[in-house]
Amino acid sequence: MDYKLYDFDNKSILRSGKRWFPTMGEIHYSRLPHKFWKEELCKMKAGGVDIASAYVIWIHHEEIEGEYDWSGDRNLHGFILAAKECGIKICLRIGPWCHGEVRNGGFPDWLLHKDFEPRTNDEKYFSVVEKWYAQIYEQVKDFICRPDDEASKDNPIIAVQIENEYGHCGGLYDESGDEHMKRLLSIAKKTGFNVYLYTATGWGGARTGGMIPVMGGYCDAPWDQRVTEIEPSGNYTFTYERNDHNIGSDHGFGYGITFDIKKFPYLTAELGGGLQVTSHRRTVATAKDIASVAVVKLGSGVNLLGYYMYHGGTNPEGKLSTLQESRETGYLNDLPVKNYDFRAPIGEFGVINQTFKELKLISYFTRDFGSELCLLDAKIPEENPLNPENLTDLRFSYRTDGQKGYIFVNNYVRHHKMSGHDVELKSYPADVSFGKLRIKNGDFFFFPFNMNFCGEKIIKAFATPLCVLEKGSVKEKTVFYAREGEEKKSDFLEFEKQAAKKDRFLVFKREDALNSWKYFYEGEERIFICPKESFIFQNENGKLVATGRKQAFFEVYPELQKAPEGWTFCKRQNKNADSSLPEFYFAKYKKQTACEEGKIEFSKIESVYMEENSKYSLDLSFVAEKIGKNGISDCFVKFFYKGDSACLYGFLENGEKILLLDHFFMGEDFPWEIGLKALLEKKINLSHLELEIKPLCKNSKIYIEKWPDFDGEKISSVEAITYELEWKNIL
Repeated sequence: MDYKLYDFDNKSILRSGKRWFPTMGEIHYSRLPHKFWKEELCKMKAGGVDIASAYVIWIHHEEIEGEYDWSGDRNLHGFILAAKECGIKICLRIGPWCHGEVRNGGFPDWLLHKDFEPRTNDEKYFSVVEKWYAQIYEQVKDFICRPDDEASKDNPIIAVQIENEYGHCGGLYDESGDEHMKRLLSIAKKTGFNVYLYTATGWGGARTGGMIPVMGGYCDAPWDQRVTEIEPSGNYTFTYERNDHNIGSDHGFGYGITFDIKKFPYLTAELGGGLQVTSHRRTVATAKDIASVAVVKLGSGVNLLGYYMYHGGTNPEGKLSTLQESRETGYLNDLPVKNYDFRAPIGEFGVINQTFKELKLISYFTRDFGSELCLLDAKIPEENPLNPENLTDLRFSYRTDGQKGYIFVNNYVRHHKMSGHDVELKSYPADVSFGKLRIKNGDFFFFPFNMNFCGEKIIKAFATPLCVLEKGSVKEKTVFYAREGEEKKSDFLEFEKQAAKKDRFLVFKREDALNSWKYFYEGEERIFICPKESFIFQNENGKLVATGRKQAFFEVYPELQKAPEGWTFCKRQNKNADSSLPEFYFAKYKKQTACEEGKIEFSKIESVYMEENSKYSLDLSFVAEKIGKNGISDCFVKFFYKGDSACLYGFLENGEKILLLDHFFMGEDFPWEIGLKALLEKKINLSHLELEIKPLCKNSKIYIEKWPDFDGEKISSVEAITYELEWKNIL
């Protein structure tokens, strides 16, 4: 063949010579129980993730110099094998420095006590890094997709990231920084990391050494040292600028980019999939906070959406210290010792949230329509406001080749009210009018114009493409979804031909699109719709798995040939929100589950030492025992408390008290939820647990979006503890 399996040009990544718009999501294997790696990777695939990016965190593996730990949750070889078996590609971020809210940015303590300065061009430092890279390589050498080895084409590791934020958060800030990055790359290649794609983070003045720059963007900055509301994020504005000056601003405010954007595609690796709270700044990123940024980046020309984090986790135990970022270690932020939930699309305990569903709308779109989108350049009109603090003028852009494309609109800015608009939208430069649209505060969307779907040209659509249903190799149906609040109407789609084959088009209500899942089942692609408390994913063996809480049912089109074992057919219902299009009937199936919810009893421990913290004794063993029986896969416990933070402790057989999990209070609307399946892996007696609440002071210098009411100067109490069982069933 005359093309590489993976390559890039100044527009996009290429796969087998064709345009490829992948979705990438960050997951840290050493922050997850290894027993669940495959299931969690399969959940990421269900969200539309093509590439899992993962740091190899040095301090997690060589906390003591010369003593390497690649076992259990640190088993990198096992994680990459799991990715291969799940059919997900890997971008391995080998550092040596990563940040990742880890102690010393991932450097082991012993490295900081050497007679050289890390992250400089000292040969002694390069020698130590080369030794570390060699250790990583030994774990993954069998899984590298190599340009010079045809037999390796199905291996998962297609990309390697060198360093992180080098020249922005530490390191060398001038041309010598590029030399440093080039040297690290040469060491990686010498070690054996011969891959198709090499990347480096490119924001805030970071040095890339000629590697593919990947960018970022967060909706807020929990690392910001202010404890007040901060200015609107520039990531809500359509712009040609790829930089985000605010990432890593706890290390110093960012500078411009150091590479030529004309030579590289616009790719991201760190769009905030959530936000990790810090002790002083408890920001809560909602699903729309996150998804609207992704839509803006799409409208600004991005051709890879990469999220950090996509899956939250729990910090592992350290041999010599706790492993979280802290002010004690010279950083400006204090983080929980254990909790790295990040409010990511998939949380610390494997729970998918509304962010997961919002981002899935975009990843479904880019998976089925992204190759064509890659060729459509961003065109941002001069009247589009560039000032993030302009909350009055309409924000919009285009992706177009001059004749066809998409119009993007964003009227959403986190924590700010945007002006409403009654405006006539027109395509650019082709003169297609969408007529006068009512755009409300909080709206964000994109519509196609002059685009072909399933062989029919659509002049304009007042709905957004979601995905294509294929039968054999034929693109048989195109699924759209309406804007929020548009339940049902006619003429969502305007066809070029009056005799268009309209039976090829389905328009969902937005809520149905959020709760829909596309899979190959019984010989063809189908769309499943689940209730909001459940979803369907495909496991590593190709089997569909339905899981959730409360009621168990799903709707599916086309109707199944036979109901899955244990499921009963109920009825058929038309799901086409466009009354001018043919009806599409989804068949509904339900089953009985052992779902259950209730309250957990707890008792306050009276202290004789006048301790400030409130302590409570509780027993979770009786609900944990339900896991693995009658189709129950997990039990989730919610702590409704008021205080600065909460810690859950267990006890070893010798009576030693150990920290299991912890949490920073973010407001009463966001109770702390834990999964007991993961706790069972710790081999702790769940009948004897202790919950400790640190008081929240009325005058605390911290940022909480919604403060609780105070009776006095401080609060520290538990209002209730509840549980819900999760069921799981293979279809």
